[in-house]
Amino acid sequence: MTTLLSTPTPAPASTPTVASARLGYLRAAGVYLAVRVVGVVVLALFASSTGQPLLGRLTAWDGQWYLAIADDGYGGITHGLVDAAGNFAPHTPLAFFPLYPFLMHALATGTGLGSTTAGLLISLIAGIVAALGVYRLGKTAGAGTERTGLLLVALWAGAPLSITLSMVYTEALFTAFVAWALVGLVEKRWALAALCCVAAGLTRPTAVVLVAVVVFAGVVAFARAPRPAPLIAAAAAPVGLIGYWLWVANQTGSLFGWFDLEWHGWNTRFDAGAETFGFVGQQLVQGRSVMEVGNVFVVFLAIIAAVLLLLRLRERPSWWPLILFGAGMVVLVAGTAGIPFAKARFLLPGFVLLLPLAQGLSGRRRSTAVAATAGVVLVGCWFSAYALTGWHYAI
Repeated sequence: MTTLLSTPTPAPASTPTVASARLGYLRAAGVYLAVRVVGVVVLALFASSTGQPLLGRLTAWDGQWYLAIADDGYGGITHGLVDAAGNFAPHTPLAFFPLYPFLMHALATGTGLGSTTAGLLISLIAGIVAALGVYRLGKTAGAGTERTGLLLVALWAGAPLSITLSMVYTEALFTAFVAWALVGLVEKRWALAALCCVAAGLTRPTAVVLVAVVVFAGVVAFARAPRPAPLIAAAAAPVGLIGYWLWVANQTGSLFGWFDLEWHGWNTRFDAGAETFGFVGQQLVQGRSVMEVGNVFVVFLAIIAAVLLLLRLRERPSWWPLILFGAGMVVLVAGTAGIPFAKARFLLPGFVLLLPLAQGLSGRRRSTAVAATAGVVLVGCWFSAYALTGWHYAI
């Protein structure tokens, strides 16, 4: 009787409840949206001061390609758009991966929305989904500390060129797939990791890093404890990326058709960093552009972050998928020639590089963490707005 009437022993404070977990996700979504609102407002102010329409800036550059593909398909674009070399050929649109414009077309057709609205809406939703994955990984890496997850979301959402998360660009969608694929790896949810990796491979070519990480993780897991799930995930991971490359090869009649398009149209190829290091040296000596010098410092910071992550590997061996992905992104971006002033954008999906900073700030006083994060966000928003209004070349 005494047992029945006694006050139940409360659950340990460290045991998360469903309600608290949902509240954490709501906070993460709120932080992301708040930072992105600031970013768009700053862009609107810059656009207004330079006499440029805000919507035109949110659909600029690559956005025009995605809108054209969504409206007319790869074969329906005949004029009006050119590659970085100023040329257009029937196969030029194939340089852009298909999933984002396909989703834009499907949403616009199914709802009656215009392609522009559909594209911006997809980026908005994908950004929130990405933020939830970023939060989950940050919280896990922070030993269950919600503050680390929220700080990681804020730092990523306000990073240099994070404005692309709110544009008709693939960064938000791609980062969503990356974040949840990494969640799948960390939590041994192989189906989630494989499906997100396949989708990422249909969204951006930089999925090659994610594919490598998922394949390696699956093979290692199978070697340690032979089960079909990790091996199936490893086999499925490259399907989206390689599948699209092979389709382009069939369309162009060349096995390296997509790579030829990148090389001839955008001067993009992997050169082990030769162009990047030359660009860095030139800008440090005689840099005349905020955009170019800014990207040099972003590359420097990314390399430092990758080193800091690698130094944590012995202390946090379970982080290795995150560390491998972050380091791989730095190697790929720094080692690839073509559009050197867009390095900050290419690094944006590598949000794990911000983990050392997020963890460092999470151990500080709340006021210090908030002030430092706000400063990083404001600098990132300014740089993003400048890139779209003061810089006159594609980002």
